[in-house]
Amino acid sequence: MNEIAIEQGRVSDKFVFGFWIYLMTDLIMFSVLFASFAVLRGATFGGPAEHQLYDLANALTETLVLLTSSFTCGLAMLAAYRGKQGQATAWFAATFALGAAFLGLELREFFAFAAAGNTPQASASLSAFFTLVGTHGLHISAGLLWMLVAIAQIRLKGLSPFVVSKLKRLSVFWHFLDIVWIFIFTIVYLMGHML
Repeated sequence: MNEIAIEQGRVSDKFVFGFWIYLMTDLIMFSVLFASFAVLRGATFGGPAEHQLYDLANALTETLVLLTSSFTCGLAMLAAYRGKQGQATAWFAATFALGAAFLGLELREFFAFAAAGNTPQASASLSAFFTLVGTHGLHISAGLLWMLVAIAQIRLKGLSPFVVSKLKRLSVFWHFLDIVWIFIFTIVYLMGHML
């Protein structure tokens, strides 16, 4: 029995190491996207300036929604560590709802830009904006899908050590996306209004 537990620990360690490698590659990718945005900022091809496009109130609402989802994700993990399956499920469901609301706000912004003719093809600046913010949105979508799978696993398998290990990685991924959004909010939206 001890040999099985040791082997499961080794497999889990490999998953954790692989996850951190993945997260670091994501960090590099987002760094490149931020650098591209910084270089292309202001390259509007005669179109509207950034401060004329970005809705700071909407971006602030998105930020508050995502920060709240990070808090509920933390509460879900605390419940999981305590073995409270119902609470963990409920907090992950709340996190999912907040993440979906964030994604809805982001898509609404994208559609409003497109309706006004401000598409990625309109300028280099908008192309960089849509690529950076859209990539974050795709990661949020992947996180929401992962969260649905996690909720199903909690309900079907309970809070076994293996499931909690998966939940830890989901939580780290979700908090990582929150940190990336803080940089997007600051560099894209706030600095876009200041320049």
